[in-house]
Amino acid sequence: MITTEQIQNLIDSKATVVSNDGDKIGTVGQVFVDDVTGEPTWVTAKTGLFGTSESFVPLSAATVEGDTVRVPYDKSMVKDAPRIDTDQHLSEAEEDELYRYYHLDDSGYSRTDVDTTTTMSGTAGTSGLRDRDRLDTDRGDDASVVLSEEQVNVGTRRREAGRARLRKYVITENVTKTVPVTREEVRIEREPITDGDRHSTTIGDDEAEVTLHEDEVVVDKDTVPVEKVRLNKDTVTEQREVTEQVRKEEVDTDTDRDTGRHTRP
Repeated sequence: MITTEQIQNLIDSKATVVSNDGDKIGTVGQVFVDDVTGEPTWVTAKTGLFGTSESFVPLSAATVEGDTVRVPYDKSMVKDAPRIDTDQHLSEAEEDELYRYYHLDDSGYSRTDVDTTTTMSGTAGTSGLRDRDRLDTDRGDDASVVLSEEQVNVGTRRREAGRARLRKYVITENVTKTVPVTREEVRIEREPITDGDRHSTTIGDDEAEVTLHEDEVVVDKDTVPVEKVRLNKDTVTEQREVTEQVRKEEVDTDTDRDTGRHTRP
């Protein structure tokens, strides 16, 4: 028989429900306890695609092996168990239907004239533990309830925040450079005729010609690579505060003899 101390561990660890031959049936969804004895009586195994279905399995002959609950039923029998709503109190009629399906009697479970139907002890899920129904505290000196609270787990996940692009485009600007240029100019020189020079003595028109030269400015352009530009990324870490509301259970007491209320801080 699974003890009440093992319930929370089964829920928190999302224990696996297996058959006697080790075939995986599903994962623990909820554990139901008897209203009178407080003993675990039923567990739901999440089966089907993505664990969308929950099937009731009796715990009377189940054993716990670490994070595994072993039950004496095969997978097909558990999956074909009567479909009962797991989000509400398990009625006596529903419990009897399950007993009949698993060929069990109720001799192993205390069921007296008082309402001995089963209440839900807990459920596992990503949204936190469900508020627990209080167990019957009229059990002598050992009257207790289990308090639970939500805890905030904050992490990070990577997502795309945007994209940076590197583009090149063409602009036009003026470039001024100074270049030396030369040119030829005419200069007249005169020199007297000497007795030894032989020249024509005829008077009349005549002409002489020389060719003048000058430098012409020629502009040419070449395209050459001058620089490589690339995009790189730096990682910047900053602190960001996250505020979230959480719920927790508290306990208070009242008695017939004392009207005062004592609340746990």
